[in-house]
Amino acid sequence: MNAVRLAWLIPAFPLAGVVLLFLGRRHLKEPVSGWIATLMMAGAFVSAVVVFSGLHSLDEEKRQVALKGVEWIKAGGFAVRFNLLVDPLSITMVLFVTGVGALIHLYSIGYMHGQERFTRFFTYLNLFALSMLVLVLAGNYLLLFLGWEGVGLCSYLLISFWFERPSAARAGKKAFVTNRVGDFGFMLAMFLIFSHLGTLDLLPALSSAPHLSESTATAVALLLYLAAAGKSAQGPLFIWLPDAMEGPTPVSALIHAATMVTAGVYLLVRSHPFLEHGPASGDVVAWVGAITAFVAATIAVVNFDIKRVLAYSTISQLGYMFLAVGVGAYTAAIFHMVTHAFFKALMFLGAGSVMHGMEDEQDMRFMGGLRKFMPITAITFIFGWLAIAGIVPFAGFWSKDEILAAAWVGGAGVSGHYILWFVGAVTALLTAFYMTRQVWLVFYSDERWRGRLHHEPHESPKVMTFPLVVLAGLSLVGGALNIPKSGFKNLTEWLHTAVPVEPLEAHSFGQGFMLSTIAVILGGIGIFIGVRIYRNGLVNGEDPVRVRLGALGRFFERGWYIDPAVSWFVDKPGRAVAETLAQPIDQGLIDGAVNGVAGLVAGVGARVRKIQTGFVRNYALTLFSGATVVLFVFLVRGAI
Repeated sequence: MNAVRLAWLIPAFPLAGVVLLFLGRRHLKEPVSGWIATLMMAGAFVSAVVVFSGLHSLDEEKRQVALKGVEWIKAGGFAVRFNLLVDPLSITMVLFVTGVGALIHLYSIGYMHGQERFTRFFTYLNLFALSMLVLVLAGNYLLLFLGWEGVGLCSYLLISFWFERPSAARAGKKAFVTNRVGDFGFMLAMFLIFSHLGTLDLLPALSSAPHLSESTATAVALLLYLAAAGKSAQGPLFIWLPDAMEGPTPVSALIHAATMVTAGVYLLVRSHPFLEHGPASGDVVAWVGAITAFVAATIAVVNFDIKRVLAYSTISQLGYMFLAVGVGAYTAAIFHMVTHAFFKALMFLGAGSVMHGMEDEQDMRFMGGLRKFMPITAITFIFGWLAIAGIVPFAGFWSKDEILAAAWVGGAGVSGHYILWFVGAVTALLTAFYMTRQVWLVFYSDERWRGRLHHEPHESPKVMTFPLVVLAGLSLVGGALNIPKSGFKNLTEWLHTAVPVEPLEAHSFGQGFMLSTIAVILGGIGIFIGVRIYRNGLVNGEDPVRVRLGALGRFFERGWYIDPAVSWFVDKPGRAVAETLAQPIDQGLIDGAVNGVAGLVAGVGARVRKIQTGFVRNYALTLFSGATVVLFVFLVRGAI
């Protein structure tokens, strides 16, 4: 039996963890439940490596394996099974979800030490991982949607984990409600796919996409993009992600690096035939991605919350990935997703380590000089900073460079790709700047925390620093995944079976070298400016950049007023429209139809009930009368 058929074990491990932790929730104590959850994730990772080995041993044309499961739904011509699709794309996703997820689980054992609901937290973490694995391994859109909803539910449970805090409860609800907008798009896309193609199975649907009209393919692609924009925080729908920082820091790392927000990018890359045969959708995806990347970067420039800076950074990096998807550079999007998982998980866990040693302080204005007290956290965080800033040879340089090169070359019929490249390049400079700002305000400059803490900052325990060291190493060498190597396939070649699109490359070596050089120079300029401004910390307690920007800085600080604008729209015109339609549509038409059917059935039942007298003689008479009628009919038919 080929090892590929062991793919069922991958989600089975976290499922077993959920069951064990739930059943033993009254008896399992800290840290046992944490180790059980971590071992389940480690088991899933080992299983993923075994399946990867089996898939790699197959011939390239045989690397899309559909594993049939039990029948789930059958209604007329509609049938759905619990099928898994194991191919290079799904197994790539599985490897970093389980690998990075296992490290986050391990880190959480130390971070959540002493928490009242310790076992419940790890139950939710395992359920989160299980939902993401179902999502990426699903062989049909409906099962994918089940995993999609699972990660949405888990994000709500974990963001609002400390529900005693009103801000955490609000943040959980905000994430849940915002994501319902995307879910609406996903459901409409599935309705369109089934109505035109007669199936929701991924392989038949994707292979039949070229037979759709251009308008239908565009509609499906844009609806799927609406779903992806909600889950992966693009455009105005990114408003939920910064507030998600109200959850425990390991949750932030899991959401931002290994699970939920990457689901939207995966969905579009998986569904790339619809984008290719609806070319107008590529323009939308690329432009919204580029604009989102720039907007989020400007907000991060003036933010002081150590976790929110990283949250806006995630939104910005996701914008890069959607830019890549929009221009047809699907492998570049996946490559950046993988490297981003390494360095963003590292920086979120590093931020958690800082908070752990700083009595949960999150405001960078009251930090500074921590490298002397938290050397491992500082060094590993710096690796993440250099990776996201795009400095050679760190992982972020290789993946971000591919996206910028693809934007310059253009593709998939996308117009204005030079402008897209420019927006991406400016965003790269801003990224290097605001991450340098964060590093200097936290680990260098003056010690602004003195007089605020009850004790000096301290390094985190080994169970927390070990994942930091591993992720720092991956942030350094992760770029090697897509470097051409003799005798071994790089990521682009590996994904070719699932994403059969030629990678976009510069027209010549000179052009490619020029684009890479510009990317490095922009990163260096951003770092240089950041060091020059923040080498001595703040000026009289004020951020010099925010002061110089004046009204523009306040505009950025308020998030371009996107959140207040969305809140106003929902509360004012949205509420007015809902109230206007409530009486005639909801109460009149929908409730009227439902209540009318119920009333009809009740009326018929009331009349029929009268023949149920309870007297045996009445029932005997009815039986005799019926038998007489039947006998009469037979006699008449015989006479004829």
